[in-house]
Formats: sequence, C-alpha cells, structure tokens
Amino acid sequence: MVNKRMRLLAWALIGLLVLTTVGCAQKPAEPQKPGESQAEGDVIKIGVFEPMTGDSAAGGQMTWEGIELANKLHNEVLGKKVELVLVDNKTDKNEAANAVIRLIEKEKVSAIIGSYGSSLSMAAGPIVLEKKVPAVGCSPTNPLVTKDNPYYFRVCFIDPFQGSVMAKYAYEDLGAKTAVIVRNVADAYSVGLNNYFKEAFIKLTGDEKSILAELDYQQGDQDFTAQLTSIKKLNPDVIFAPGPYNDGALMIKQARGLGITAPFMGGDTWEAPEFIQIGGKDVEGVTLSTHYSVDAAPTEAAKEFVDAYKEKFNKEPNAFAALGYDAYMVILDAIERANSYEPTAIRDELAKTVGFKGVTGTITLDENGDATKSAVILQVQDGVFKYLTTVEPD
Repeated sequence: MVNKRMRLLAWALIGLLVLTTVGCAQKPAEPQKPGESQAEGDVIKIGVFEPMTGDSAAGGQMTWEGIELANKLHNEVLGKKVELVLVDNKTDKNEAANAVIRLIEKEKVSAIIGSYGSSLSMAAGPIVLEKKVPAVGCSPTNPLVTKDNPYYFRVCFIDPFQGSVMAKYAYEDLGAKTAVIVRNVADAYSVGLNNYFKEAFIKLTGDEKSILAELDYQQGDQDFTAQLTSIKKLNPDVIFAPGPYNDGALMIKQARGLGITAPFMGGDTWEAPEFIQIGGKDVEGVTLSTHYSVDAAPTEAAKEFVDAYKEKFNKEPNAFAALGYDAYMVILDAIERANSYEPTAIRDELAKTVGFKGVTGTITLDENGDATKSAVILQVQDGVFKYLTTVEPD
C-alpha cells in the first residue's frame, strides 16, 4: 500500500515539474523586423552573396578570398566575433535575390557584401531597400546599382569613369580615331560600360562617326564569327568589348584567327587568370581598366593585405580580392563608428564614410553611395597582367 502511495506521489511531483517548466518557458522569438538583426551571443553576422558557380565563378571566388582574408585578420568588433555567412548566387539574378532574402530573413545578418556582377547586385537592390539592411558592393560598376537606393553602397568606381578612362587611353595613348564596340546585350555591365565609352570617345574625337559600329551578341554565345567579320571589313583602330572574361578571351582568339590585328580593350571583369588561360598568346597586348594593382599599392593598408594574401594563397593578389577586403573593412569601420550592429545604424555610418584608407585607395562615399577613387590600367604581357598607369578622377 505504501509503495502504491509513493508511486502516486512521485507521478504527481513529475506532473507538477512539467507544468512548471512549460509555464516558465520563454516565448518564441518574434520574426525579425525590417532594419533589425539578431547577434547570436557574442557573434555579429555579415552576409556575402557572390557567384561561386556559373559564368562569373572566377570573379566571385577571387572576391571571396579577399573577404575571407579580411575576416581572418580582423574578426572582432564591439567585443563580438564577426562571422561570415556565404551564399552562392550562382551567377543568376533570381538566385541573387533569393540569396539576399535568405541572408536577411534566416541568417539575420547585420550587413551584406556583394556582388561581383552589376546585374546580380541590381537584382538584390530592392530587397535590401525594403528590409533596410545595408549592402556594400565590391565591384558592381553600373550606376543603377546604387541609384535611388540609400541602402546600397560600393567601394569601386563606376562605369562613367571607367568608360572615360578607356576612351582617353584609346585616343591619347593608342592614337585611335575610330572604334568598334561589342557588347553582351544580357549583361548590364557590358551595355552600360560600352555606352559610357562611346560617349567619351565621340567627345574626344569630335566626330559622331568615330564609333564605326555597335555589335551585339547573346549571353552564352561562343561563336563570334558574324561580329568579327563585320569588324574586319570596318578595320577600326581599336575594339572595345568589355563583358565576361570568357566571352572576351574567346572573341579575341577568334579575331586573331581571322587576321584581325586591331588592339582589344576591356574592363575590370577581364582581370581573371582564366582570361589569360583561355586566350593564351592571342590576348597578349590587351589592355583593361581595373581597380588595383600590387605594383601601385596606394596606402599602408595595402602592405598588410599583400603580405597576408601572399602567405595565405601563395600568389599575387588581384583587384577583386582587394575590393572584397575593402568592402568588409568599410563595414567593420561603420559598425565601430555606429557602436551598434543594427543595420539602420550601420547604414547611417556607411553614408558618412570619408577618407577611409583602403587597400585599393582612399575611399570616400558620395551622396549616391559610390566611391570616388582612381582607376588602374593593366596590359597582358608575357602571360601576366602588368601595371601600366593610374588615372585619377577629375
């Protein structure tokens, strides 16, 4: 009988304990509101959406190397550890949008870095604006990336400047009086940069007919015979064809095979080892504009970056790694100045960035969130990118 009473008492105590535990349980966390983030314990999350696969994978991977290195060297702010959350946008606009939604809604990041590729950044723009989480682009140069979006910034120059730099180089250094433009019509970067080159080149030559033709191709094309046949007949002084590095390398190989000897010029997307691997000897002498060269390191921060990059990756750093490093450091600087990991507070301090000493130069963000800084011109010589000159903004 006693044993039976003891068993009943034990069950009663267990039931009371369960009810007490349930009653004292915390309520589920409320969904994140726009402009809020949740630091988990002593961790602040920074999201990254870059093309780790797809046509722009090389650019995304180079950028990630710089971001990862910056985090390794500077992984704490406001007494909290900084954790990177990388999501592959797969070189796809829809995937880019989905990646940013995941970073904000699931990962609860305080800020976002990305993306290589202006079109991918533009796909994410409306989302960061709506959710009020700041994004800092490393290399998306199309002006539309930051236009009317107070939550998008970038540490690179923009295409109007890059286009004018290459037009000036063609006219003054190469003595070009005529040019043909070739563009990937599905790529906002390619279309935009070509437009700015055209405007600047016509202004320099004073001749509306100095652009002999504007030739288009589609995303994924690998045969440029039709465009190159037209170019051969027109015989321009220079050919300006910025776009994906693989497109450019294939086009130049095919051009040389057809006997076209005119100089090819491109933009910063051509600065990838794959460009030289694909193009081989045919891309010798090609010139391109970009953001950084190890041979023209402009700040003290650049030395730390170069030494650490060589030690970690056993190779020379490139512009995209340098820009990734700078984007991370600019965000860290804004968090420190804001004394907060809340997205809106970080955004407000990013907008005040003036004279930040980055790896790629001194960075001041203007009223549009764009960096005012110099450009570098490189040339392929003996199978590597060689520094030619630096061009300052007017």
